[in-house]
Amino acid sequence: MHEYGFLSVIPPLLTIFFALYTKNVITALIIGILSGSLIIAEFNPFYAVLDAIENQVLAEFTSGTQSQVLITMMVIGGFVHLLEISGGAKAFARRMLNIVSTRTKAQMLAWISGLTIFFTDSGNSLIIGPLYRSVFDEFKLCREKLAYILDTTSSPISILIPFIGWGAYIMSLIETAYAEVGLTENEFTVLIKVIPYQFYAFLALLTIPIVVINRRDYGPMRSAQEEFLKKRPREIPNYSIDDENKDGTETPVGMFIYPLSVMLILVGTLITWHATHGGITGSHIRSTLIISYLAASLTCMEMMRRYQGKNYEEMLAVFIKGAQGLVYVSIILVLAWSLSSVTSDIKTADYLASLISGSVSPAYYPMLVFVMGGLISLSTGSSYGTFAILMAIAVPIGYQLDASMYLTIAAVLSGGLFGDHCSPISDTTVLASVGADCPHLNHVTTQGAYAALTGAVTIIAYWLAGLYQTPYVLLVAIAILFVAMTVALNIFGSRTENEIV
Repeated sequence: MHEYGFLSVIPPLLTIFFALYTKNVITALIIGILSGSLIIAEFNPFYAVLDAIENQVLAEFTSGTQSQVLITMMVIGGFVHLLEISGGAKAFARRMLNIVSTRTKAQMLAWISGLTIFFTDSGNSLIIGPLYRSVFDEFKLCREKLAYILDTTSSPISILIPFIGWGAYIMSLIETAYAEVGLTENEFTVLIKVIPYQFYAFLALLTIPIVVINRRDYGPMRSAQEEFLKKRPREIPNYSIDDENKDGTETPVGMFIYPLSVMLILVGTLITWHATHGGITGSHIRSTLIISYLAASLTCMEMMRRYQGKNYEEMLAVFIKGAQGLVYVSIILVLAWSLSSVTSDIKTADYLASLISGSVSPAYYPMLVFVMGGLISLSTGSSYGTFAILMAIAVPIGYQLDASMYLTIAAVLSGGLFGDHCSPISDTTVLASVGADCPHLNHVTTQGAYAALTGAVTIIAYWLAGLYQTPYVLLVAIAILFVAMTVALNIFGSRTENEIV
């Protein structure tokens, strides 16, 4: 067996470097795979290309498990696009506006509406944003605040739901990483156990009600709100909220509720059935998701036929277009699996663990992983790409160091999420600006002051969790966040608005 020594860290280092330099995750992953294959082939370019294609990419792509994951992702993408095109999600959010009477309620309802659109991080802003623009204008709330709420209820809520696209993607990465180190725990079980340690997602979601209840803003958000209040009424754009179809009929809210209900009921029923008939496997989870989302898609199609006069050929085209939208993510997945295979072949984790085992305590390892994930994601603008790059590296090293696997995986996810939340080149950050119709850089700077404080509290949370390894650290982190945010709002902020009753 070859001992590659320092050469074994070149592929992941090159992957991270080119991810930061090019801001392109696919390019970085390809370079990482090719460099690893070049090392395996003893620097023979011809054999390196053969190894990269045959033994890495094609071997991973044709794996039964990996193919199941790709099909699952496509089905979920098709359903999400159907639900968006049907107008059901928009109709549901529109109903929630009927109870808005104060600025606090307007912001809290925008937050709650964002939580309900948990099935799509990218569609969240485009569905909720246009609905609340006129509401925020009416209550003299700046668009930057709306963009912040949209951005903070997109990825953070999606990453906590195990039975949507995010969950399927993360489970595939966990399964691959566990297989590399010889762990056999079911990836769905692992993901469920990881959820309480996803500190950044929980803290980011809770930051919004803390800010709203205090009725204060600080930093760039305070300046944006003060500037907005100086505008004369005619300078504030007004958007109508409309959920009517072209023929003048209103989209029924059931267009949202019924398909989602079908999906949720089937997911719960099938998982329960598998749990009581031999146990839940990865294949069971994937088949459950495919069946549930296909049934929900058919429900949505039937309702579109009945209420909007669509034919099944049109709706099938919409479904396929949604599935096609996940091709980019699928490419990242295949390349991530291939990079993991390469790093396993050249024993990257073994070498790195031998270097840091005497200098890094397992208790501090999750905190370091979170920081690294944040830096990669901030620079690349991709949480998905960060998960792919870091999961293949962090889990094997953590295993060698005897660090908590659940904490390590959670740190990868939280780090990728934090950087993505702050990055000006993240798709969800851009879409939040588009959904709220505010200048993009304004959104980035106003959100950054809040996200940075949340990220700092998250670092403390992973430090504490590394020491005590209990999910109750989340409660301590929430308390710290509440105190820190309240102090910051009261010391550095000002009440720039008078509540309207």
